[in-house]
Amino acid sequence: MELKEIRVGWIGLGVMGSSMCQHVLDAGYPVTVFTRTRTRAETLVAQGALWSDSPSAVAEQSDIVMSMVGFPAEVRDVLLGEYGALSRLASGGVLVDMTTSEPSLAQEIYAEASAKGVGSLDAPVSGGDVGAKNGTLSIMVGGDVDVCERLRPIFSLMGSTIVHQGPAGAGQHTKLVNQTLIASGMIGVCEALLYAYRAGLNVESVIASVSKGAAGSWSLTHYAPRMCVGNFEPGFFVDHFVKDMAIALNEAGRMNLSMPGLALAHQFYVALQAQGGGDKGIHSLILALAEVSRVTWPRRDSGDLMSG
Repeated sequence: MELKEIRVGWIGLGVMGSSMCQHVLDAGYPVTVFTRTRTRAETLVAQGALWSDSPSAVAEQSDIVMSMVGFPAEVRDVLLGEYGALSRLASGGVLVDMTTSEPSLAQEIYAEASAKGVGSLDAPVSGGDVGAKNGTLSIMVGGDVDVCERLRPIFSLMGSTIVHQGPAGAGQHTKLVNQTLIASGMIGVCEALLYAYRAGLNVESVIASVSKGAAGSWSLTHYAPRMCVGNFEPGFFVDHFVKDMAIALNEAGRMNLSMPGLALAHQFYVALQAQGGGDKGIHSLILALAEVSRVTWPRRDSGDLMSG
């Protein structure tokens, strides 16, 4: 089968999934989509994607089914449920879950798929909405290496870094490493900006000075400018990040590994959820930390302006 004759199914068209699917469609692959909120599929359908009413119906029209949803329970439902993709995907097909989920679930999907002659990869991504739009995501792949290599041309449409990490579940473990690095780093970014603000500095000018040196990070470069103008629209939802950290802490506990930094970050983000910030981007953590010191941080919805 020629590469462009491969039929791709896509389940989940959220903040990142819609852009990732768009790249596959733009490359000329036949694409069939399903998402819980059908209006999110309208743009892709208008450009030639086909709509199906269930994950199983997507699988009937596909050789490869890729999923990008929110939570492990949703992954289980859309892939292994009664109307899940595996129920109708033909032998020789491949399931690719790009959601950040549980390593044990990735292993379960792999086992059930293998029993039906279907391949399975766990391939979570990092890079947020910016990486999804630009096709520069980092894709961390678990599963059989030959299946990973067969799908590399499709992965390359969405990401600039594609690394096979090991057997089923290894992609998810790698993503949890990624989330651990981001979690504690976000505390540092937020505390640094609050320090600059309270010290009376021009925060944007401070960012320009420190972001190119040893203190630089992806979060500082991409999230801090959004914080400064009170733009807390999600590139990655707080609710999803809390889920990711909880999975990582659970895995750490299973391995008898103490991770106090991650636990602290998790608690700050839970506090942000309690303040109503679950549907905001993860960079809105600064609002929760600002509240601790009674700092009024600018927000677009309040009309506040950055000063200091």
